[in-house]
Amino acid sequence: MPANTTASSGQQADRSVRKKGRKGRLFVIVLVLALVAGVGYGAYWSVSTVRASFPQTKGSIKLAGLAGPVDVKRDGNGIPQVYASSDEDLFMAQGYVQAQDRFWEMDVRRHTTSGRLSEMFGKSQIETDEFLRTLGWHRVAQEEYDSKLSPETKKYLQAYAKGVNAYLAGKEGKDISVEYAALGFTNDYAPQPWTPVDSVAWLKAMAWDLRGNMQDEIDRSLMTSRLGPSQIKDLYPGYPYDRNKPIVQEGAYDAASKTYEPKGTGQQGQAGQQGQTGQQGVGTASGTGSGAAGGAQAATDGLQSQLAGLSEVLDGIPAVFGPNGNGIGSNSWVIAGKHTITGKPLLANDPHLSPQLPSVWYQMGLHCRDVSENCSYDASGFTLAGMPGVVIGHNQDISWGLTNLGADVTDLYLEKFTGDGYQYDGKVVPFKTRKETIRVAGGESKPITIRETENGPLLSDRSDELGTVGKKAAVDSSAPDRGDGYGVSLRWTALTPGKSMDALFAINRAKNWNEFRKGAADFEVPSQNLVYADTENNIGYQAPGRIPLRAEGHDGSLPAPGWDPAYRWTGYIDQDALPYEYNPERGYIVTANQAVVDPDKYPHALTADWGYGARSQRITDLIESKTKAGGKISTEDMRQMQTDNSSEIAKLLTPMLLKIDVSDKHVREAQKLLEGWNYTQSPDSAAAAYFNAVWRNVLKLTFGHKLPKELRVKGECLYVEPAENTGPADEDVRVQECGERDADSAQPDGGDRWFEIVRGIVKDEDNGWWKTPSDKEIDTRDELFAQALEDARWELTAELGKDIDSWSWGRLHQLTLENQTLGTEGPGFLKFALNRGPWNLGGGEAAVNATGWNAAGGYDVIWVPSMRMVVNLDDLDKSKWINLTGASGHAYNAHYTDQTDKWARGELLDWAFSEKAVEETTADTLSLRP
Repeated sequence: MPANTTASSGQQADRSVRKKGRKGRLFVIVLVLALVAGVGYGAYWSVSTVRASFPQTKGSIKLAGLAGPVDVKRDGNGIPQVYASSDEDLFMAQGYVQAQDRFWEMDVRRHTTSGRLSEMFGKSQIETDEFLRTLGWHRVAQEEYDSKLSPETKKYLQAYAKGVNAYLAGKEGKDISVEYAALGFTNDYAPQPWTPVDSVAWLKAMAWDLRGNMQDEIDRSLMTSRLGPSQIKDLYPGYPYDRNKPIVQEGAYDAASKTYEPKGTGQQGQAGQQGQTGQQGVGTASGTGSGAAGGAQAATDGLQSQLAGLSEVLDGIPAVFGPNGNGIGSNSWVIAGKHTITGKPLLANDPHLSPQLPSVWYQMGLHCRDVSENCSYDASGFTLAGMPGVVIGHNQDISWGLTNLGADVTDLYLEKFTGDGYQYDGKVVPFKTRKETIRVAGGESKPITIRETENGPLLSDRSDELGTVGKKAAVDSSAPDRGDGYGVSLRWTALTPGKSMDALFAINRAKNWNEFRKGAADFEVPSQNLVYADTENNIGYQAPGRIPLRAEGHDGSLPAPGWDPAYRWTGYIDQDALPYEYNPERGYIVTANQAVVDPDKYPHALTADWGYGARSQRITDLIESKTKAGGKISTEDMRQMQTDNSSEIAKLLTPMLLKIDVSDKHVREAQKLLEGWNYTQSPDSAAAAYFNAVWRNVLKLTFGHKLPKELRVKGECLYVEPAENTGPADEDVRVQECGERDADSAQPDGGDRWFEIVRGIVKDEDNGWWKTPSDKEIDTRDELFAQALEDARWELTAELGKDIDSWSWGRLHQLTLENQTLGTEGPGFLKFALNRGPWNLGGGEAAVNATGWNAAGGYDVIWVPSMRMVVNLDDLDKSKWINLTGASGHAYNAHYTDQTDKWARGELLDWAFSEKAVEETTADTLSLRP
């Protein structure tokens, strides 16, 4: 009977796939017709061309290099589970299978990390390549591979590359992906073999998008052209420790023993010697005459608007994980068994990243048939196509999740040039230089020279505007003479070779808390919040990462003077001194990019630019609403928490907005939508649509019109008093200034930092921020709220129609999934062929269901919960997961976006792990043979 049940399940899955396949073939015909009509090359295309790259998922394939047989079992969603008898075979098969589904994605991303996009896409990518070559991700990855990684890790990387190359062997581009066929119309590019360093470099791209406060550092400097120090301080309020709890709560720093000991662990981590690192005096630097305060002011004044050039360059860098300018968010939390229905822990994770097609994540199981010294892995979860191992997930003993810690691991330096060198400590030091050549498809190669100081690469060499710093920089008398000018360099932890790839494999095979922490100690870049749970009923948290120590007086919040030794990093926080928590008495741990630890209880500065805790506190409140009443939490409860749409800023402002006296009947009609609203941003909510439009206009009136053009949306033009105006105070001189920043990264973006800013002034009805330019004649909070209510009404009338009964948040707040190459830059018919959507979504900025949007730029969804998972440590086969798109990167494959509808509805898929459960859900089996 069980055999019949299994067969029936498989037949149903096959029928489902065939049904989707028939639907897919209709789209294929549309694609072919579009190509015929659009470029005239369609005669060379056919249905078979489009389908030629679909992977073989059944039968048997001989694979040279395997030591033994490997089975690849795919379920009805195309998610593969790989079974092997040795580690090398396991990772070779992982490389082969990921290349089957995602090689175009892998190839584009390795060209990104190595600064070689021009080889694929031509001269439009030269500036991007120049910047990426200057950062040198691939060069640093090569150093890691050569000198840092363990022999075991190298063996796995080599096996993975062997599997990718086994798939590529004998194939032309059109046999690998339809995008190569499209690229072939204008380019003779052919995919090259995969290398182990290509995989290592992928971590650099991950680190870049999770690099911390670099954009805040730029923005604060740019603000100085229009705002004073107290105003800038208003826009970067302190973290509300009294209201939104940090991650680590049950522990204290012991000043005598220099340890940080979470309660209930009996374990101690040695902190770095503060007297030798974080508390050194600064004083006046030799030969410069500039101490900490004077040097910082010199650097800040010297950059100001020149940093707009760097911000513009950053906007052009492909965002692998999220849009430039927004702090990358994520949720993870873990509940101890005493609070769960099963009596064992539950662990949830949903990283908030840039929406991409295909999703950045690839679901996969990696199973040794018999776990032994020769084959030591039995893990399942979310992988990254192009890298061996599991990034987030579980093995047979433990589970782990990640959120971005947001540590300040970058500093910008203003460098003083003199001749062929730069000044440091009163001396002229020669630049380190290297020459590289950018090959350009369809054009001439371009040689570039990359210069570095001891602080890092000169980003100013890659920006025309930054290159003018030497002509424009306004520095005080304590700075070196102007001489040949100034430049801007970057110090970043990821540019120092490390061992993060070692950490990934160690965590994948860890069996307990101690092994997990030991592995996490090598997770140097990017710095992440790691949550933990195991089958023995333990939960924990660890903050790993290479986090710099800075001298007193330099907090990393603003660009620093590179010529002053007082601003050099003094070392790194010892790994054993980083915060952790194990089995806290409260029985749960929540991480959602909030502060890690109360600074009064911890000796080192991690960053001052945390998320402000709106999501983390909401998750905490949801947990406590259940546990404090004696209730137990289920997997379904965890899923519902992940999809919570509540808006904290709406709870604060809506009662005030309802008190505004509105005379216009149409505006009053919209205002009434807010009466009785429960602050939930569901897709069908008209109240959510109107409130968010009001919030957007509150921000625009209160702050947006007062920010410098470098922070405002590109093309948004205002008449303002010139920043450099020195005329009489009553002289009304106005000029037109147009915004310069991409809509996805402009300010005010409306995130929880802006929640906190508004919270700080909302009770002060006459605060100066409420006053707007004279043409609006607004002087108080309520006058501004009234104007925002009116502006929002007419904005939504234009967007959604005059009839408010037709309004909904989902119609305004839409997600379109774009292929990250030809789907964004290609001709219209290719965008139609490769992209999908839109989907009407609920949730919002800083909601737990964090479908992020930028209030300065509009309502479209720009980041999302890129996947969701809930791991049940009592029965791993009862765990749940979902991906944003699907397993396949092939347009028109049945698994291209087959999970997206369920994802949008907040549903989760069953997640089989045991061999029995996997067998019961298997739709296709592919045997790989030596």
